[in-house]
Amino acid sequence: MKYKNLYIDTAYLLLLGMTLGAVLFLGIGVTAVVFHTEYLLATPLSHYDEGLIMSEIFRRFSYWSYFMAFFIIVYESFEYKSMKRDKIAGLSAFIAIFTLLMFSGVYVPKILQMQEEGEKATQSSAFEAVHMGSEIDFKILAVALIVLFVRRLMLLRTIKPNSKLTNV
Repeated sequence: MKYKNLYIDTAYLLLLGMTLGAVLFLGIGVTAVVFHTEYLLATPLSHYDEGLIMSEIFRRFSYWSYFMAFFIIVYESFEYKSMKRDKIAGLSAFIAIFTLLMFSGVYVPKILQMQEEGEKATQSSAFEAVHMGSEIDFKILAVALIVLFVRRLMLLRTIKPNSKLTNV
């Protein structure tokens, strides 16, 4: 007997893992390179120009964020409707959805708007506050994705062969 939604569950875990990998890589790898061009280029970029590059990367990541927020909503809704409810998975999914939408719908557009106003706007305390908020949001997102991934994986491992979740 095989589990009915094995492919959907596998795709969900794969997409969660990909998103977590992207969040970690963007937060750790990409920022370390983009904001330290003085070690890579003969003529380093200004901090403002480095910020423009980083913002474009995050703007493009926002499309993935919207997709993942939608996918998490759909998957977790079906799990809830199928009476496969779990408080930890539900809470971490809610946090992941919220932080994905906050990052893509609030922080990235605000930062892009301030950058359009010029370099002086990006040196303001308002910009610093928005930037710090986006960093905190990204860290919370990473933790929520880890918890959601691990919890869903644990729940899949607890499925019994003769449970309602199998083909008859």
